[in-house]
Amino acid sequence: MTKLALIIVDLQNDYFQGGKWELEGTEAAAIKARALLMCFRENGLSVVHVRHEFPTTDAPFFVPNSDGAKVHSSVHEIDGEPVVLKHQINSFRDTNLKMVLDDLAVDSVLICGAMSHMCIDAVTRAANDFGYKCTIAHDACATLALEFNGITVPASQVHAAFMAALGFAYARVASTDELLAEINQQ
Repeated sequence: MTKLALIIVDLQNDYFQGGKWELEGTEAAAIKARALLMCFRENGLSVVHVRHEFPTTDAPFFVPNSDGAKVHSSVHEIDGEPVVLKHQINSFRDTNLKMVLDDLAVDSVLICGAMSHMCIDAVTRAANDFGYKCTIAHDACATLALEFNGITVPASQVHAAFMAALGFAYARVASTDELLAEINQQ
């Protein structure tokens, strides 16, 4: 039988309105992530929070021990839910995330958070490489516009491109509502 864990990645204050690195759609993504979080808690399923801090205080955002580096109140952990602190883009790199997931005896992960084109991409690919069955709640993720070679790519297109790429071979990509319906049917 499949044992599933929710991984909430980097939904931290600096990514929200007024933060040092505001993303597009963070509030909407956090509402969806919170719905998943509440569902997992109500159903007794495992939840793992991942929080990013840069290793130095001259970082552009997620400065160590700052309010901006704290997990946003909408998806904050409760007692008993592990929080993995990372200093890299990939949530598995130089962290205990693999050990936490192994201790929870999970074989499948549902991933949400930020940024779609960085940490969500990296954790999904790494989780897949470790053999976990991966699902991404696409509407519970956020990102920002990017620039390449003089072309500005809107956040919605950045997000769509990464979800399409991950959905091609690394993960199932589904809406929060679809995933909630499936979890509540079990």
